[in-house]
Amino acid sequence: MKDNLARSLTEQDVVVARELPDILEPKKRRSGLIGFAFRHPAIAIGGGVLLVMFLIALFAPLLGTVDPSAIAPSKRTRAPSADFWFGTDMLGRDIYSRVMYGARVSLTVGFGVALCASAIGLVIGLVSGMVRWTDGIIMRVIDGMMSIPPILLAIALMALTRGSMGNVILAITIAEAPRVARLVRGVVLSLREQPYVDAAVAAGTRMPKLIFKHILPNMLAPITVQATYICASAMITESILSFIGAGIPPSTPSWGNIMAEGRSLWQVKPFIIFFPATFLSVTVLAVNLLGDGLRDALDPRMAKRI
Repeated sequence: MKDNLARSLTEQDVVVARELPDILEPKKRRSGLIGFAFRHPAIAIGGGVLLVMFLIALFAPLLGTVDPSAIAPSKRTRAPSADFWFGTDMLGRDIYSRVMYGARVSLTVGFGVALCASAIGLVIGLVSGMVRWTDGIIMRVIDGMMSIPPILLAIALMALTRGSMGNVILAITIAEAPRVARLVRGVVLSLREQPYVDAAVAAGTRMPKLIFKHILPNMLAPITVQATYICASAMITESILSFIGAGIPPSTPSWGNIMAEGRSLWQVKPFIIFFPATFLSVTVLAVNLLGDGLRDALDPRMAKRI
């Protein structure tokens, strides 16, 4: 019996000795882009789809089969076929080529508004959060602007100007910037009470150095995530403006204009609206996935451990 007990203990010691390195050493993670994609699938999927859309917009002249503005009355409202992959609209224009060129408009407006609104909101939020006597004045103006839905404010601003891509970007930027300003102001007020900021102020650090060294580096993560959501919202707003005739001129192919031209025939010719709407939905979904992935990756409290 003693021999059997000694033999069983020896076998257990061998098993423990084999498993000990796995217990003591941390689990190795995959490195490189593949490992990052496995740890953050939302960023990988959203970024991959956005990359495809960027390539479509960049190489639209090569991907398009014909001139997107070429009118052919004899070929109007044709169903998708080998000659016209997405069909033709009421004027005989190739919907496939127009959708390819429309990616340029949506991506330009989306990322243009995201950059401009983030920059303007960052400046306003920093001034409101760091200069105490301006906080009340700026925030009351911001509250007044935020009481108006962004789409209504953009429509009102576009009614005062002529339709162009620059004016659309400006109108949507004015509607979205207050949300960035309020976010930045809240982050600044939180950071201003941190001990390392109090120590920097006590040491005589000047305001510009305090902002660039201690405030801005801690604001990049929330600003980046907010910019992705603004980008997606701007794409939808631009499509709505173009759909109701208050955005991009009809002569410029955009997803909103293509859907607006097919709304009178959507019951009998749904393909005119289906393809641009699908591209818009997929692009907005990709931007939102990218924003959710960046939020999880940049926020330590929400980071996923894989």
